[in-house]
Amino acid sequence: MQDDDLRASDNVDDRRGSGGGVSGGAVGGLGIGAIVVLSLIGWATGIDPRTLINGAEVITGSQNQASSAPATPGREGAPTDKVGAFVARVLGETEDVWSQVLPQQMGKQYEKPVLVLYSGATRSGCGAAQSAMGPFYCPLDHKLYLDTSFFGDMQTKLGGGGEFPEAYVIAHEVGHHVQNLIGLLPKVEQAEQKADQRGANALSVKTELMADCLAGVWAYHMNQRHQNIDANDIKQAVATASAIGDDRLQQQAGRGSVVPDSFTHGSAAQRVQWLSTGLQTGQVKSCDTFAN
Repeated sequence: MQDDDLRASDNVDDRRGSGGGVSGGAVGGLGIGAIVVLSLIGWATGIDPRTLINGAEVITGSQNQASSAPATPGREGAPTDKVGAFVARVLGETEDVWSQVLPQQMGKQYEKPVLVLYSGATRSGCGAAQSAMGPFYCPLDHKLYLDTSFFGDMQTKLGGGGEFPEAYVIAHEVGHHVQNLIGLLPKVEQAEQKADQRGANALSVKTELMADCLAGVWAYHMNQRHQNIDANDIKQAVATASAIGDDRLQQQAGRGSVVPDSFTHGSAAQRVQWLSTGLQTGQVKSCDTFAN
C-alpha cells in the first residue's frame, strides 16, 4: 500500500509515553499479566475482555483511586515518527473519504473522530483501556483508541500484518464511528440490553461484520482516489480478516471445539466475506448485515 500522498490528520491525541493517567503498569489494581490472561480468556470465550477485567477489579476490591482521574492530555496533531505518521495519514484518508461518501450515500454529515495513540494503558470515555484489549472505538466520546503494539501482535500472534491490513484495522474502528453517526450503535445497545447472551452476541457479530464491510467501502474509495492498493494488499487484508475470526481465535486458544453462539465478531469466512463486499461495491447500503 502506498501512503505517501495521503493527507495526515491533525486529529490525533498522542499519549504514548505519557502514562495517559494510568500509573504503575496496572489499571484498577490489576497487573498487566492479569490483564493479558483475562483478555485471552475473552478472545477464547467470546466475552468482551473489558467486562472480564472490570469484573475482576470489583471482585478483588482493588479498584485504583486513579480510575476516576481524567486522562492526561497527549501531544495533539500529526505525529512525526514512522508508525504515528502512518496512522495519521490513514486517519486523514478516512476523513477525506467519509466526508464525501457519507453525505452522498447516507445524507449524513461526517464528524471527524479523534484517534488516541497510547502505550500500555490509558483512559477512555468508556472506561479503562489496555493494549491487551486491542483497538476499539468508544461511542461515548467519539474517539478511537489504539496501542500500535497491536500491529506487531498481528504479525507474531495472529499471522496477519502489513500496511494495508494495519490500515484496515484503523478503518474498521472508523466504521464503528460511522455506525454511531447514522444512529445504529444506540439501537444495537438498546437491543442488546433486552436480549439474552446468545442474542447479544449475535447482535455484536452483525455490528462487527458491518464495520468490516465499511472498512472495505473506505478502501474502495481510497483506491479510486489514489490507486494505491494492489492484489497483494487485498490478499494480506483478507488473510488478516480470516486470522481474527472468532472461530480461528477459539481454535488457537485450544478450546477443542468452536462455539458459534459465543462469537462476538464473526467467523473467519464471514469477516472475509463482508470485507470483500465493501471492497467490491464501495456502497454503504451493501453493508447491511442486519438484513442478512
